[in-house]
Amino acid sequence: MESETAVKRVALYSRVSTNCGRQDVENQLAQLREFCQRQDWTIVHEYIDHASGKRSDRAAFTAMFEAASRREFDCLLFWSLDRLSREGVYETLQHLKRLNSYSVNFKSFTEQYLDSCGMFRDAVISILATIAKQERVRISERVTAGLRRAKREGTRSGLPFGRPKAVVSVTQMRKLAEKGLSAVEIGERLGVSRMTVARRLAAGV
Repeated sequence: MESETAVKRVALYSRVSTNCGRQDVENQLAQLREFCQRQDWTIVHEYIDHASGKRSDRAAFTAMFEAASRREFDCLLFWSLDRLSREGVYETLQHLKRLNSYSVNFKSFTEQYLDSCGMFRDAVISILATIAKQERVRISERVTAGLRRAKREGTRSGLPFGRPKAVVSVTQMRKLAEKGLSAVEIGERLGVSRMTVARRLAAGV
């Protein structure tokens, strides 16, 4: 990864939800442009989405990652992490790791700790990975509790409990994840739950 002083080419990513008329993408962009000017960074492209952050198939979001894979910019600057993604901690972490794999830095304008340009870039990824792991544990605990309750209720009512498990390889999941699909989207395509996708990708089995 390059150091902060080596950052020259920057891409901006900004997003507002279509269902919120109070938001204005120009408010975000104005601050990001001013920041880049102070840093003497050249803005090579501005990616703008008017869509929900809970999906990864946003047009500008997809185009941004394609450009990142070609190393068309050194750093992605966004106003805040929830403007980049609202898919959940695990999915958001995968997006940041993807940028990291392309040797592209990322920086949040409003959250100073979310900065892979400086000396703490490895710590940032590590902290986010820990948070994502905790989120997966909580999800697993909730699902397990729900299954136990459903099993008890099914037993009491005399109804059969359970369904055949879908046989899906982790290789299929990785291929879809590499294409930028979220755990929710992968689960929908393969007929498994979001939790199953997240657990299988994390375990690698």
